Amino acid sequence: MTVTQTRPPLPDTASLRRPAAVRLAWLAVAVVVLSALCVASVAFGVREVSIDDIFAGLSGDTSGVAEAAVVARLPRTVLAMLVGAALALAGASLQAVTRNPLADPAILGISGGAALVVVAGIAFFGLSDPYAIIALATAGAAGASAFVYAVGSLGRGGATPLKLALAGAASSAAFLSLVTAILLPRIDIVERFRFWQIGGVGGATWDRIGVALPFLVVGALVCFACARGMNSLALGDDLAAGLGQNVARTRVISFVGAVILCGAATAIAGPIGFVGLIVPHICRLLVGTDHRWLLPFTAVSGAALLVAADVVGRLIARPDEVEVGVITALIGAPFFIWIVRRQKVREL
Repeated sequence: MTVTQTRPPLPDTASLRRPAAVRLAWLAVAVVVLSALCVASVAFGVREVSIDDIFAGLSGDTSGVAEAAVVARLPRTVLAMLVGAALALAGASLQAVTRNPLADPAILGISGGAALVVVAGIAFFGLSDPYAIIALATAGAAGASAFVYAVGSLGRGGATPLKLALAGAASSAAFLSLVTAILLPRIDIVERFRFWQIGGVGGATWDRIGVALPFLVVGALVCFACARGMNSLALGDDLAAGLGQNVARTRVISFVGAVILCGAATAIAGPIGFVGLIVPHICRLLVGTDHRWLLPFTAVSGAALLVAADVVGRLIARPDEVEVGVITALIGAPFFIWIVRRQKVREL
């Protein structure tokens, strides 16, 4: 008698997705949390203000000290939102393009490369035009990422996630050491870059935000436009190509969007690490892996994380401040170790 073996049925992919209602609920929760954090960012600092002071400041009243503090904190809050959203989007895009769970602008050395080129341009060539500085940071981010990928591709097995992470960490340390070496003998600019080098949003102005905003919007739109293509990349190059997806073009365009976001964010706020690593992983657990939902949720959550880090940095050392780059590093380093131990740096 012939025994026919049947293959177990494949799981229904629809059952593996998050329902749209669940995703909308989480997105609404993220927006509410971000709104509450923005209120806290305006309210808390060296001088605490009341709700009445907040409304008075928002209406344009700067007659009192509290109202003036509210007005001064508004651009700082907006900058933290924009930079957090940009870094989170860049991290999610890089993870999709490289299928590397450890991909992050700071870990891969992209932020460090952007910082090095900006500091070198200002110290050696006297650059002062803000648009030129952002363009220079974007070019530095692109060059650093190409260098890290080339180094990580050496040897057997090509560019594995672990090799890319190690090459990026070593390159980032080298880039930031060179930044310090350039700044130390130049007393005239070292004070200007002392806090920028750590990564922070203090001293934000509407002019600085206005310069960076077009670059951030363009980078975000490019990433959002590639969301469907990122979903195809998650299936593997061969299957994505079989479905009609131009794999090389999707990778290049998504990468360009991530580099623009990283370059502009680094130029305006300094090299802030781990936002692009932490946020996408948490967001995948909540809304799934569909990038059409993941990218907007990542942007809102990244903005919330950096605003929260800024508020915490202002509260734990009053009347002084701890820069957001320090806070995100304290959160991100244990998270990085957890990802390595849990996933054993498999591909996404």
